[in-house]
Amino acid sequence: HVQLVESGGGSVPVGGSLRLSCAASGFTYTRYCMGWFRQVPGKEREGIARSYAGGTYYDDSVKGRFTISQDSTTGTLYLQMNSLTSEDTATYYCAADRKIARCLSWRYDYWGQGTQVTVS
Repeated sequence: HVQLVESGGGSVPVGGSLRLSCAASGFTYTRYCMGWFRQVPGKEREGIARSYAGGTYYDDSVKGRFTISQDSTTGTLYLQMNSLTSEDTATYYCAADRKIARCLSWRYDYWGQGTQVTVS
């Protein structure tokens, strides 16, 4: 079965960097769209970056600061986050979906448990 496990969260100062990882297993990752979401208490979960068939997309809030990538051997998904601000404080989730149409509308079937990022 599909399993996604995030890691790499933590506390960093404003202006710092973090790299999140999402270990993927139980599916052929090359046939899936994968993405990163984040959520703060009281707000809806928002999609911030996605990767599919070598293409990437970023929300304006992270464009130019965050980079999504994927290890072609292991399928592990990464999110390199630079120039962090307090507004980036959130729980970050990795997600995957088989259908590109769902992916493009930020609808995913499979989710990780989340990893907390705190910027202060």
